[in-house]
Amino acid sequence: MKKILFALLITAAFSMNLLAQDTISPEVKVKDKPIRPPFQSGWMIDNQTTYVSSPKTLELDIQHKFGKMENGFSDLFGIYAPGANIRLGFSYTPIKNLQVGYGIAKTNMYNDFSVKYTIFEQTRNNTFPVALAFYGNVAIDGRNKDVWSLSYDGSDRLSYFGQLIASRKFADWCVIQVNGSMSHFNAVDSLYDHDKISVGISGKFQFSPQSSILVSYDQPLKIQSIAEHLEFYNPSKPNLAVAWEISTSTHTFQIYVSSADAFLPQQNAMYNQNDFTTGDLMFGFTITRLWSF
Repeated sequence: MKKILFALLITAAFSMNLLAQDTISPEVKVKDKPIRPPFQSGWMIDNQTTYVSSPKTLELDIQHKFGKMENGFSDLFGIYAPGANIRLGFSYTPIKNLQVGYGIAKTNMYNDFSVKYTIFEQTRNNTFPVALAFYGNVAIDGRNKDVWSLSYDGSDRLSYFGQLIASRKFADWCVIQVNGSMSHFNAVDSLYDHDKISVGISGKFQFSPQSSILVSYDQPLKIQSIAEHLEFYNPSKPNLAVAWEISTSTHTFQIYVSSADAFLPQQNAMYNQNDFTTGDLMFGFTITRLWSF
């Protein structure tokens, strides 16, 4: 009897082992899902992030930069100084990973039309170890045509910007992203180039459920092979920015210090003359509001 029971136990164990092998087959692949969004906003101070809001989401952006902080308390570190810049923008996500937008800024009355597309997202099992996105815009200089030369043409108002952005979430509190961009202006002063290539790096460091520190640095490059002159006249200076971000499910608020005074990325890449090493800094803020439909 004992031999029969022992034989039955061996047979049952062997059958369960075969069943387990059939249930968890090495040929069955578990789908690698995207990580939770590493950013709560599409903005990284003056830059874009790889984040695109969920489909059928409308986003409102209110951006403001004050004057330079150089006069100290006399104008409350630039808050009451002249030269403030304001931008109002809207964007919409019609389908997954695609966002289209429009904005208008006070400086040069720039009207910008933008598109951002998440090419792929970082996944939990590192099938894709980084997120990759493309951002591009076309901007129209809205100033009176009297500011242009006698050979004015309507296309002189146009400028273009294209950027690839890669980000990686290393931990729940740490996200790093890098970017490379190309800017082009149809019309520039005679001593300037029409094209500019820039690179940048930024990071988000979250220290509470709703608060993060953001750091961003952009470096315009001097590339002689695409230059139109033997020397670079008033080359644009790098942009350094540091922000405190506060986020909720529908709002994001960033208050920051930046060395670039424009909102249009190609304008900062081509014309920024503020040197953060000499104190050319200004306060600014960005308010983002989301509506889902």
